[in-house]
Amino acid sequence: MTDITSSDETYENLPAKQATILLMSITVVAMCGIVYELIIGTVSSYLLGNSVYQFSLTIGFFMFAMGIGSHLSRYIRGRLIEAFIYVEVALALLGGLSSITLFMMFPFAPWMYQVAMFSLIFSIGTLVGLEIPLLTRVLSARKGTRSSIADVMSLDYIGALFGSVAFPLLLLPSLGLITASFAIGLINIAVALLNVIWLREYLRSPKLTLYIVLGMFGLLVLLTAMATRITAYAQQHLYFDQIVWQKQTQYQSLVITNTWKRNDFRLFIDGHLQFSEFDEHRYHEALVHPVLSWTGPSKNVLVLGGGDGLAVREILKHEDVERIDLVDIDPEMTRLGRDFAPLVQMNGGSLSSDKVHLYNQDAFVFIQQTDRVYDKVIIDFPDPHNEAIAKLYSVEFYTMLSRRMSDRSLLVSQSTSPYFARNTYWTIAETMEAVFPKTTHYTISIPSFGVWGFNIAHKSQGETLGPMPEGLQFMSDQVFAASTVFPVDIARPDNLKVNSIFEPDLYQVYLADLK
Repeated sequence: MTDITSSDETYENLPAKQATILLMSITVVAMCGIVYELIIGTVSSYLLGNSVYQFSLTIGFFMFAMGIGSHLSRYIRGRLIEAFIYVEVALALLGGLSSITLFMMFPFAPWMYQVAMFSLIFSIGTLVGLEIPLLTRVLSARKGTRSSIADVMSLDYIGALFGSVAFPLLLLPSLGLITASFAIGLINIAVALLNVIWLREYLRSPKLTLYIVLGMFGLLVLLTAMATRITAYAQQHLYFDQIVWQKQTQYQSLVITNTWKRNDFRLFIDGHLQFSEFDEHRYHEALVHPVLSWTGPSKNVLVLGGGDGLAVREILKHEDVERIDLVDIDPEMTRLGRDFAPLVQMNGGSLSSDKVHLYNQDAFVFIQQTDRVYDKVIIDFPDPHNEAIAKLYSVEFYTMLSRRMSDRSLLVSQSTSPYFARNTYWTIAETMEAVFPKTTHYTISIPSFGVWGFNIAHKSQGETLGPMPEGLQFMSDQVFAASTVFPVDIARPDNLKVNSIFEPDLYQVYLADLK
């Protein structure tokens, strides 16, 4: 075995094959580092909301921790390859367990989640910050500082590109957050194993190091194999009811639960409740029937969101409707509404109707590209809990919609709770009024959500409310008339701003309302 001293210069005779192994390692570990960063930011966005804040916080502190790691690397004076291998072992453990740790900590207390999140950010960031200086020093002893830095940094950036592209396009939709973190940890430990095998002469105790690496490798293989069960356990930890279906898509996390005692199916998107079978009829009747009952044509109806088919079920109760275009960005959501038996039973198979045409596109893009004109528009988007959704409540979006609406057309939008998010609700109304000549505001009570509000925008002022269909479970002419009366504690406040893509006030208003 070669005698290695504590000086970095002992690597000047490093063989070309072994140098290549180290260079390959740089690309892989850079990819792993960026994915850990994205995993922590995504989990925090799902659980805490405010995606810009969470990603900014994660990226900022992660970079700071990397700086700390780079600074600490100066105190490692010898055995650089061995130090790199043990950094990979620690990264594989912490990074691999990062996602499940955050999910398991969330239900206990916000401060516990924050402690876990920042501990992981700083620990993983520090370890990632150690990697590159260690390998740079090894390679510079062999090839010179200028050439080594160029090689290392270029491969580091290439690896970061691979990781940032692979996470949203491959890892997240195909593996989900928990399995993805296990898999990336497995890649980290595979790098360590490769280095142990090819560079064993630079290790003080090659067999001991090999046993440690193989032990961690075996643990991560086991965790990856059990990822489905672990994910199910973690999700059950977050929800009160039994999870009966779940999937992480390219766009969102979809979870359906059921309370067996009363057979109450519930849909959650990114952890936010979308409907409860127990009272969803209240929401969807209030969303659809007032605007569809207004005088004027209703032949062509546009539904934005609503991939569960429950709003379409109510629209089909109006016999004058000839065509329904439903736009939902996530094909998995519309597949769920069309094929998942409990949901098909709830929506009456509405998405299989010959009148319904499905478009899996971003609503913003669809409105820009379509040349069809609609008589009624129903907006069933989630609350504006991130910037991507808030743009769909903007003056620019409503202006685009108005150009796709007939002269006597109406638009209705779910507009969150005027009780729990009063300023948000009325900001949506204010934004509509910047585009349309007339608006109507109403609010109802939904047990699963509390007080909930809707806004109708009128393309013209000459239409009147006609009779609603018979046989509804909740909505009626009398109920609607009462719903337009707002008590003082949810009445319209002063000094509201119009929400614009260029000045996205609505998102900040929503965050302030929830405090």
